[in-house]
Amino acid sequence: MAGLETTGSNPDVGLLYDINGLAATSPDWVDRVVSFAGVYGLVLAVVLLTLWTWWRVRRTPDREEAAGAVAAVVWAPLAAGAALLVNIPIRGFVGRPRPAEQHRGVEELIGGTTDFSFVSDHATLAMALAVGLFIAHRRAGLVGIALAVLLGLSRVYLGVHYPTDVIGGLALGTAVALLLSPPASALLTPLTKLIARSAKAGRLVWSPKGPRDEAVPVEEEREGGRERQGDGVRQESGAVSVSRRRDRDLAA
Repeated sequence: MAGLETTGSNPDVGLLYDINGLAATSPDWVDRVVSFAGVYGLVLAVVLLTLWTWWRVRRTPDREEAAGAVAAVVWAPLAAGAALLVNIPIRGFVGRPRPAEQHRGVEELIGGTTDFSFVSDHATLAMALAVGLFIAHRRAGLVGIALAVLLGLSRVYLGVHYPTDVIGGLALGTAVALLLSPPASALLTPLTKLIARSAKAGRLVWSPKGPRDEAVPVEEEREGGRERQGDGVRQESGAVSVSRRRDRDLAA
């Protein structure tokens, strides 16, 4: 197994002591709040942000644009799952023990963390979700990225991860979400477009303000305009042809 440096001279370890040492001087209620946030709260916040983003992008007036945005939102949890799968062999290969197993004075505020430390699953999951959301909705993605960073810091505060575990998780989540986004979009977008045209399930993808039949997609409106223009040209051409035939008949 490969290993990462765990000596006290390592800046990674020094930063671990600095952040985790805050727990020794903080009130108990702060530790309880950070414990909940670092285990459940911030992950739940990113999940709720994902649901809000889906609800928001499906209100886009243009059906094609809404379908593409919803496909990106669907990719976000899929990217998180893919990133966690990629992390399984990484953890086994690096084999880095938890900080409390290697360093005296590190206070582990939560129990049950018996697996390897590098890379942080929580940071990987949250960042992959956030970057997936960023592809669909910039502002929601930025909020998600901020939540992911806060989650990573809370894991160091709780004494269950080194800072580099968190940085590695943020990088892994970002890489998986971005690198696999093009093929995922190519597969998911046609599916969401098909669902958007459905009478029953269409509102899962496209639900603009007002009745769906009154919200005409931009491309369809342009196509309709071109067709109406073509009909006008054909009618005008037909009238000219009839007039010319009539002139020839009179001349004869």
